[in-house]
Amino acid sequence: MKIFITGASSGIGEALAVYYAAQGATLGLAARRGDSLAALNARLGGRHACYPLDVADAPALHAAAADFVARFGAPDIVIASAGVSAGTLTECEEDLAVFKRVMDINVFGMAATFAPFIPALKAAGSAARLVGIASVAGIRGLPGAEAYSASKAAAIAYLESLRLEMRPYGIKVVTIAPGYIATPMTAVNPYKMPFLLPAAQAAERFAAAIASGTTYAVIPWQMGVVAKVLRLLPNWLYDRLFTSAPRKPRGLLK
Repeated sequence: MKIFITGASSGIGEALAVYYAAQGATLGLAARRGDSLAALNARLGGRHACYPLDVADAPALHAAAADFVARFGAPDIVIASAGVSAGTLTECEEDLAVFKRVMDINVFGMAATFAPFIPALKAAGSAARLVGIASVAGIRGLPGAEAYSASKAAAIAYLESLRLEMRPYGIKVVTIAPGYIATPMTAVNPYKMPFLLPAAQAAERFAAAIASGTTYAVIPWQMGVVAKVLRLLPNWLYDRLFTSAPRKPRGLLK
């Protein structure tokens, strides 16, 4: 099995890399921190391809995809796991740059990850999977998280559109919307996180959803129930319940 993963140097991406390497997969590992990628590759036996890059850099992703396909062939799975989170307030002008960075990585970076692989996947004619890591934070907007909630809502809608586009070619698009997963991104949250799931356990559940080809999965399932309830709440009640909800600290890109 051949798998390309962005955001592989930490968090969910790293956990997925560790899981798939244990299954014997050949991996393409992409992330901004080249030293962390090299260390991860060494832990995994040193046989995988490392691509130090920023997912907001489309030409760099195109070059990485071309190299991966030339070396190993079209991937079976492409996982767009790279993502950042930051508390933002629209009223604060200095937060606009953070807002743009969050959108560039979480939305544009996802499309830039998939784009260079699609021609090879179509040519291969295999039932490949394009996997996007979204979030339950994209189901309803959270206070103090305008950028993050907006980016994940956009990712969910983008992946749905892409799923329709890829269906005639037999390429499955899988949307995974995690709840709280124990990663560096959530470690800075100054509030209780219900149903917090260790990254290694989350990776196993993500992999099961990917293997089944499900179109949309909220993990853990308890957060799926919570998400459905929140989606059904009328605005007046949602506003009353969440206006004073705790916020992620501003300016932290994690």
